[in-house]
Amino acid sequence: MKKLFLSLSLLVLLLAFAVPAFAAETFEEVTIAIDTIWIMIAGFLVFFMHAGFSLVEIGFTRSKNSVNILMKNMLTIAIGVITFYLIGFALMFGTDAAGLVGTSGFLVKGFGELDFGIPTLGFWFFQAVFAATAATIVSGAVAERIKFAAYLILAFVITSITYPIVGHWIWGGGWLAQRGFIDLAGSTVVHSVGGWSALVAAYLLGSRVGKYDKDGKVNAIPGHSIPLGALGVLILWFGWFGFNPGSTLSGNAYYDITLISSTTILAAASGTISSMAYSWVKYGKPDITLTLNGALAGLVAITAGALVVSPLGAIAIGAIAGVVLIMAVAFFDNVVKIDDPVGAISVHGVCGALGTILIGFFAVDGGLVYGGGLSLLVTQATGVGAVFIWTIAITSAAVTIIDVLIGLRVTTKEEIEGLDIGEHGMSAYGEFLLNNDSAIFNDNLPYPGMVSTQLREV
Repeated sequence: MKKLFLSLSLLVLLLAFAVPAFAAETFEEVTIAIDTIWIMIAGFLVFFMHAGFSLVEIGFTRSKNSVNILMKNMLTIAIGVITFYLIGFALMFGTDAAGLVGTSGFLVKGFGELDFGIPTLGFWFFQAVFAATAATIVSGAVAERIKFAAYLILAFVITSITYPIVGHWIWGGGWLAQRGFIDLAGSTVVHSVGGWSALVAAYLLGSRVGKYDKDGKVNAIPGHSIPLGALGVLILWFGWFGFNPGSTLSGNAYYDITLISSTTILAAASGTISSMAYSWVKYGKPDITLTLNGALAGLVAITAGALVVSPLGAIAIGAIAGVVLIMAVAFFDNVVKIDDPVGAISVHGVCGALGTILIGFFAVDGGLVYGGGLSLLVTQATGVGAVFIWTIAITSAAVTIIDVLIGLRVTTKEEIEGLDIGEHGMSAYGEFLLNNDSAIFNDNLPYPGMVSTQLREV
């Protein structure tokens, strides 16, 4: 009997120590699993945003350049993720050097399995689709006249140098992170980098044929499919629920996820309404393209501060962005004469910077509206200015070198015929846009019977 009592006592002691240890291990594993699944799903949504970018760019430009735009977006993803695997991730998240750049982790090697709270490759995946997003912003601004090869080189530069180094400053423990700079999901890291790169590229590339008269008068060049553009915007809006809430990097942060999702949708809705209303007042009718871009402006602007502003603050930020967007489009079109077919510079560059700075006003903790001082506002403005200077400098150098080596722009003949034919030897809508009276067929083309010239817009 005594032996039985001792045996039972020993079993109780073992269970007393073993069960908590087992429970703790299980809880930790479940937490990691939830975080991993959440971040991967968010990454899938961000990846799907590339479909949205493609449709927006196709819809807002002429049909004769649709294949070219699809090719640019497909290759942006491919180049972006491979480059970010080989080089970009290390520059962004490697061992910090003077707050400026990461110096270790090339090929995503040398990190602990859970250094980022989830498996390292899962964290790399999420960050890689962000990197490709920064590069694809440029595609729309340089549409309809840039050489395909020139664009691919520029996409490589953005994903291998420009974006990762800015990312290190802000998300990788660099000098702006150390100053308390706030950018949850990339109003500055992603969107301003893409927007300012687009600004330089579009300026140095020059405007499309027929965009401006000799006296500087602006000629509208309508896109060929507003429905495609609208579908693209809605896909982007949907994908943004991976972009912003996914940046919690934790599926267990349910309060943060709900707040971010709410501020994201409110800012987008507010941007849509304010741009519609302002275009109605300014131009006499509510403009669909400006309204669609207004939704994107609200999304871009809230991306930095979605976690630190209130729902009312999000509505204010979106409303301001929707109006500023239209002002920026008019400024680039009419004043500085930079031809941006889809409004990418205004949406991503201007509204990305705007939303980042507005955190200094609307952040619940430290914003001027809530009685905070100037400290946060100064920090935000400093970061925006630094990223602007860096991006302008790197992109200017890259575009200049590309122009010297292979040239930036297609010939006037190729531009008029469309880049689909000149750069890729095919048309996206050949069966529908063919003018049979003037078509010229050439059996020496890659596909017998392909129309070589005289594709006319309907």
